[in-house]
Amino acid sequence: MSDAHAKPDHPYHLVNPSPWPLIGALSGGFLAVGMVVFMHAPTNWMLFAGIFLVLMTMFGWWRQVVREATHEGHHTSVVQIGLRYGMLLFIASEVMFFVAFFWAYFNVALFPNDPIHAERTAAIGGVWPPEGVITFDPFDLPFLNTLILLLSGCTVTWAHHALRQGDRQGLLQGLGLTVLLGALFTSLQAYEYSHAAFGFREGIYSTTFYMLTGFHGFHVLVGTIFLAICWLRAYAGHFKPDHHFGFEAAAWYWHFVDVVWLFLFVAIYWWGAGAIAAH
Repeated sequence: MSDAHAKPDHPYHLVNPSPWPLIGALSGGFLAVGMVVFMHAPTNWMLFAGIFLVLMTMFGWWRQVVREATHEGHHTSVVQIGLRYGMLLFIASEVMFFVAFFWAYFNVALFPNDPIHAERTAAIGGVWPPEGVITFDPFDLPFLNTLILLLSGCTVTWAHHALRQGDRQGLLQGLGLTVLLGALFTSLQAYEYSHAAFGFREGIYSTTFYMLTGFHGFHVLVGTIFLAICWLRAYAGHFKPDHHFGFEAAAWYWHFVDVVWLFLFVAIYWWGAGAIAAH
């Protein structure tokens, strides 16, 4: 076969057949069923098996994408535009995911005396947060975690700027600090959970609190792993000043996590504590 037929005469990437979409769908379904079973039965082998399968899919599929981008040169400027649109749509879907839980929170918080839902009003005592709930001091660990995440947003921006300037040392330093700050945030969040005065199943306040902060913490963990992989790739020399969408996507995701936390801090920690003080 001649070179004229070996290379496509267009800037798009027509991917080869891959088993990973099918494996990923089956792994995600296995994980979802495992989570449901875990919540209703003492067994957890299916949950851990699902987690393992999802991690295996992520490793195999993303390794394939990295190979296509870095070593095979398939990610042209046109392909990168499509990848950017895809990442933006993914973040938009994540925004709506959190909107659903914020809606559940404010639906009760703004109308604790709603006469239409008399049973709910009686259950929470007609006030928000409900009577007997001891909330966290917003200017203790929550405020410290806010500063940590804002600082991590600065360090990841520093790393991005260094990459665009061709400063490899600055890139590694900024990324390394961001990963450490993300791990510190997760550790403090776990410490805060261990000292909470309420449990997950103790009413609408505790449920919405843990769902919002828990899913946000999960996103921080995922973002930290995302950036740690980017650090390894940066160390290996995969990123170039004009070709680094993998890192750019990780930075976008991290800034999204920052913004969600600001809403969480204001709405749940600060405003919630202020509502109690008003009582």
